[in-house]
Amino acid sequence: MLEIEIKTENHLKNFTSLGVFINDFLSGRIAPSNARSTMLEAAIRRSSLENGFFTEENIRHALAAIAQMLSPESLHTWIAAYQEDLNTASAQKTIGVVMAGNIPMVGFHDFLCVMMSGNKMLGKLSSSDPYLLPVLAAKLIEIDAAYKNLIEFTSERLQHFDAVIATGSNNTARYFEYYFGKYPHIIRKNRNSIALLTGTETMEQLTGLAQDIFRYYGLGCRNVSKLFVPPNYDFSRLIQACQSCAFVIHHHKYKNNYDYYKTIFIMNNQPFIDAEFFMMQENPSMHNPISIVNYEYYAEPSTLKNFIAAEADTLQCIVGTGFDIPNTYDFGTTQSPELWDYADNVDTMGFLLAF
Repeated sequence: MLEIEIKTENHLKNFTSLGVFINDFLSGRIAPSNARSTMLEAAIRRSSLENGFFTEENIRHALAAIAQMLSPESLHTWIAAYQEDLNTASAQKTIGVVMAGNIPMVGFHDFLCVMMSGNKMLGKLSSSDPYLLPVLAAKLIEIDAAYKNLIEFTSERLQHFDAVIATGSNNTARYFEYYFGKYPHIIRKNRNSIALLTGTETMEQLTGLAQDIFRYYGLGCRNVSKLFVPPNYDFSRLIQACQSCAFVIHHHKYKNNYDYYKTIFIMNNQPFIDAEFFMMQENPSMHNPISIVNYEYYAEPSTLKNFIAAEADTLQCIVGTGFDIPNTYDFGTTQSPELWDYADNVDTMGFLLAF
């Protein structure tokens, strides 16, 4: 099979151009008659119609986060760490990528890594998100026709690949291990994000935390699902700050979850805090259904370090300030990741360049 090679500097230029296109699209600087813009608008509308949680506003937020990733500064800073490996990379390989569909275009970063590492991509799109990424890929091919021979999407079972990146739940991960275990692979499972609070946070910080909790209706692994709070924590300021996201209750699927679990709590006489559009419950679990935020009290900040060390394999993001804990995120930033913020904290580029 003919090997198509695009030099790293051309990849950087092409993906920068893709980022410019996305920014121009979002800001309305592209004429409505532009063919690719029309395709993207249609994909947004269709995605929103077929997947109730993919609202147009959330899709546009995801596009803006991708455009931010594709700034020249971010791309060059990111790729500089791999320059030596890129210069000595082995023969081009086909990478199968099984994508999740919990939030819009969650597989874009894997797509970018496969392209930048000089490989070919065989992508299996989620049935929950089949329209958006192919439009961005089509734009990339329009920017540089060489990508046409490097990108393939399929709805069928993956075949004829050299390595696999697969993202799913803890349950699907077992199947991924069975089918793909003999190949070089990254298999991702469920992850959760937490916030560490001191009680001294500003309203601006708490409003940012609301975005970390409710963006994408809480369906992403980067959404904060659990709070750690000091004794006698006053939840009233947090609830006030979260009013900026109260619109989520108008989504019928979200409200169905809220109503269902509220009924369960009441019937079982379980204590909870009702904020009228979400509920908080003291619960040691980091996993929570939509519309519920778990919380747990901590006695000393040092106990948080022990918890985080013990749960490192299940944590994606740790939000908070004022704690001597490395790699924490500022409030309001979890859903705008940098290129080097790898899912499951596994270096995807390093993996792709290592075999």
